[in-house]
Amino acid sequence: MKLYDGGKAPNPRRVRIFLAEKGISVPTVPVDMGAMGHRSAEVTALNPLQRLPVLQLDDGTVLTETVAICRYFEELNPEPALFGRGALGKAKVEMWQRRVELNLFFNIASAFRHIHPAMKEWEVPQFPEFGESNKPKALEFLGMLDRELASREFIAGDEFSIADITCLCAVDFMKPARIALPEHLESVRRWHAAVRARPSAEA
Repeated sequence: MKLYDGGKAPNPRRVRIFLAEKGISVPTVPVDMGAMGHRSAEVTALNPLQRLPVLQLDDGTVLTETVAICRYFEELNPEPALFGRGALGKAKVEMWQRRVELNLFFNIASAFRHIHPAMKEWEVPQFPEFGESNKPKALEFLGMLDRELASREFIAGDEFSIADITCLCAVDFMKPARIALPEHLESVRRWHAAVRARPSAEA
């Protein structure tokens, strides 16, 4: 199998962190997204949506979408459990993964895509006002998350999960999206420092 990887982009990074937590090594095909490599004929043939990451299995089967790729590896390598344990644990991870992805990750990405000059050839047309409108939405969610993290170590409970991976990549992506992490969000800052210190965060 081989993983088509997009470097610093947050979605490919989510998969790399997941694999690092699992201790899994997968051959990668580097794709230069800055040079529009994700729109090449090779990547388009694998994923008509022209997005990364893309996982191609040995039999030619192609999997796209970050969480789907991670879930595939979770089923093959259930430990450590990054999608939760038991019915309730798995449901909580699913709930928080969805919440973080829709209310934080998506809003930060939308701000970046519609405001950053480097994205003018990607997001056509750009709507700067829409980009700006996503910033307070992301901060509002972080305020809620700060209150939640006051009583537990990780996003979905007492164990590190894919929800933490998604949230880490989202928070780290705030800088290029030109969103400052408020100083008063002490629980979020404590959580971020802890997960950012994990070896997998450098994947």
